[in-house]
Amino acid sequence: MIKIAPFKALRPEPQLARQVASRPYDVLNSREAKTEAQGNPNSFLHITKSEIDLPEQTDIHSDIVYKTAAENLKAFMSRNVLFNENKSCYYIYRLIMNGRSQTGLVCTSSVDDYENGLIKKHEFTRPEKELDRINHIKTTRAQTGNVFLAYRNVEEMDQLVSKWCADKSPQYDFMAEDGIQHSIWIVSDDQAVSEITRIFQEKVPCTYIADGHHRAASAAKVRQALGKDATSESDYFLTTLFPSSQLAILDYNRVISDLNGHDASSIISALQKHFIVEEVGQICKPAQLHELGMYIDKKWYKLTAKDGTYTNDPIGVLDVTILQNNILLPIFGIADQRTDKRIDFVGGIRGLEELEKRVDSGEMKIAFSLYPVSIEQLFDISDSGNVMPPKSTWFEPKLRDGLLTHLI
Repeated sequence: MIKIAPFKALRPEPQLARQVASRPYDVLNSREAKTEAQGNPNSFLHITKSEIDLPEQTDIHSDIVYKTAAENLKAFMSRNVLFNENKSCYYIYRLIMNGRSQTGLVCTSSVDDYENGLIKKHEFTRPEKELDRINHIKTTRAQTGNVFLAYRNVEEMDQLVSKWCADKSPQYDFMAEDGIQHSIWIVSDDQAVSEITRIFQEKVPCTYIADGHHRAASAAKVRQALGKDATSESDYFLTTLFPSSQLAILDYNRVISDLNGHDASSIISALQKHFIVEEVGQICKPAQLHELGMYIDKKWYKLTAKDGTYTNDPIGVLDVTILQNNILLPIFGIADQRTDKRIDFVGGIRGLEELEKRVDSGEMKIAFSLYPVSIEQLFDISDSGNVMPPKSTWFEPKLRDGLLTHLI
C-alpha cells in the first residue's frame, strides 16, 4: 500500500500568493519566463527559471543558474515572501478551469514506493532533463516542482476532502491571469492528518504518475547522491494526488517539418494502406479512438484506422502508437519521437488552430491531431509495466509552482 506523509511546506504569505505562484518551469522557455516575471520580484520563476536574472547568453544548465536559484530562494525567505510552516500538514488543492473543478491532496510520497514500483510510470525519462532537476534540487535543497499523481477513487477519501472544503475556508483563493482559479486548504488537525495517512496506507495499493516523471526520478537520484548528507525529508518527494474521476486528459498533437521527399498526393496514397482517408472542409478534431486528423496544404483530412492495422494490447491500441507505426516511421522515417528534431508536440490546450498556424507559416509541413488517451488507458499501460510513446498525455489545468515547496 501507498505511504504518504504530511510536510512543513515553504509557502507564501496569503496576500502574496498570486504574485508568487508561477506556471511550471517546464512549460515556459527562458524568454517566456522572463517576460512573465517582468516587474514582479516575487514571481517564483526567479527560483525555477533563475536564468531570467542572468545575462541572456548564460547556459541554462550552468552552475551559476542553480546557485542563483538557491540565492533567490534564500532571499525570498529573508524578505518574508515565503515562510516555513511550523507543523507538518496536508494541503488540499482545487483548480477550476472553464467551470470544471478538480481537487487533489498535496503531500509527500515515499521515494521507496517509487523505487519499488508502487508509484507507477508510463514514460521513459531523458538523462539531460533528469540532470537539470537533480542539480536544481541538490543546490537549492528544495523540491520546487510538483509530481502529479493519480489514484483510483476511494469513497472515504472523497468524502473527507469534500467535507473539509465545505466546512473550512481556503488559505489561498485567487484567479491567475489565465483565468484558472487556485484554492488551497490547510489540513493541520492531527486527527484528520492521521486519517488521511491511514486511508492511503490501507486502501490505495498504488499511484500513477500523470505528469512529472523527470521530477520523480530526480528526487530518487538526489537522495542517493546526498549519501550521508541525506535527511529524512529526502526520503519523500513533493506530490499532488488526484482521484481518477476528477481528471481529464487532453489531446497531444504532432507537427512535422520535413516530408521526407513526399508531397500531399503521395502521402495520401501511402496512407490508404492503413486508413480510410476523407477530405473534410473544417478543422478535424477526432471524435473517437482510431480517428486522426491531418492538415497539409491548407486542407484537413480525417484518417480512420482500418481494422487489422493495429493490435489491441494496452500499447498497440493507442492512437499515438498507430500514428508512429503506420505513419511516422514508414512514411516520414521518424523512428524515435524523443530525439528526432523533425517532429514537435502541441498540447491540446493550445487548440487545433495552433496546428494550422504552424503549418501555414511554413515552419512545419504537416500536422496530425489525435484523440486523447483516457485515464483508464494510462492505468492499464502502467499496470502492464509498459511505457507509452513520448508526449502521449497532456493534463490541464497545471498546478502552480511556489505555493507549496518541500525543503529537504
